[in-house]
Amino acid sequence: MKVLIIGVNGFIGSALVSRILEETNWSVAGMDLNSDKLGECAGSGRFHFFEGDITVHGGWIDEQIGEADVVLPLVAIATPAIYVKEPLRVFELDFEENLRIVRKCAEHGKRLIFPSSSEVYGMSTEPEFFEDRTALVLGPITKSRWIYSCSKQMLDRVIHAYGEKEEFDYTLFRPFNWIGPKLDDVTTAKIGSSRVVTQFIAGLLHGDPLYLVDGGSQRRCFTYIDDGIDALMAILRDGGQFTNREIFNIGNPAGECSIKELAEMLARLYVELAPDLADKRPGRMVTVSGDDYYGRGYQDITFRKPNIDKARGVLGWEPRVDLEDALRRTFQSVLDSGAWGER
Repeated sequence: MKVLIIGVNGFIGSALVSRILEETNWSVAGMDLNSDKLGECAGSGRFHFFEGDITVHGGWIDEQIGEADVVLPLVAIATPAIYVKEPLRVFELDFEENLRIVRKCAEHGKRLIFPSSSEVYGMSTEPEFFEDRTALVLGPITKSRWIYSCSKQMLDRVIHAYGEKEEFDYTLFRPFNWIGPKLDDVTTAKIGSSRVVTQFIAGLLHGDPLYLVDGGSQRRCFTYIDDGIDALMAILRDGGQFTNREIFNIGNPAGECSIKELAEMLARLYVELAPDLADKRPGRMVTVSGDDYYGRGYQDITFRKPNIDKARGVLGWEPRVDLEDALRRTFQSVLDSGAWGER
């Protein structure tokens, strides 16, 4: 089987190609702006890497789609600060560029595994979110934060429509706050520009405050990357037999905590894992409003918790790494890299 991964150097893409090469005899073609996260994968004879830009190198992508058996387009802007400050940029990349790939897959009859998002559920008030029945509730147009969620939801709907019209093979997966090594670059973490775990780790290591937006009462379910990749491998191995035209929540309901609790857990791990540094730079938490932190177009999501009965039943999948262990492994990987830098 030949797999095409667009955005192969990202957090999910780099972990997935590594697992594919380790566990299967499949070949992989991958494109990204750089290859710094790919490590030994770059030397494999079954991996062809192309340094390119999804907005520029459409010809290469079209050619590879024609040759691939399955396509995973993993390129997206997924940081709230950019949703607020540059919503058109989010729409153009996350929706328009990915729509072109979806259409090309449908044209060639290629299987598509597409990353939806837990954010499509928006401000649903259901205690847990079900893939096929939970209403997708978004905020007002004036809150630009929702353009990412809306772009992902619209692509979900387009893909579903192609599947009904043309018997197009696809699987949608919705990651719920995946964390782990290579999550983000801690050295370039800036306020509002990185995922919250990266932002807090960078703050602790650099002696900066841990900003709790609107007090940090928002609740999230964090999922370790290895568990997420287990689910993706199960989808790939299934070949569409039981996963075709299905949506799967891939998250760990047991990994739920508030953002304030997350900060407290990481602060404890900081003392455990880097005691000498923690003695000099104790972590401190500061409450800040969402408008001040992200901008006036921001609106937060109170909670999001996945129901994973379908993934359990169809994929035989179960998250195995608990929250504290996932955070410890993520934090330790940053320390081991030695690349977090001094200020």
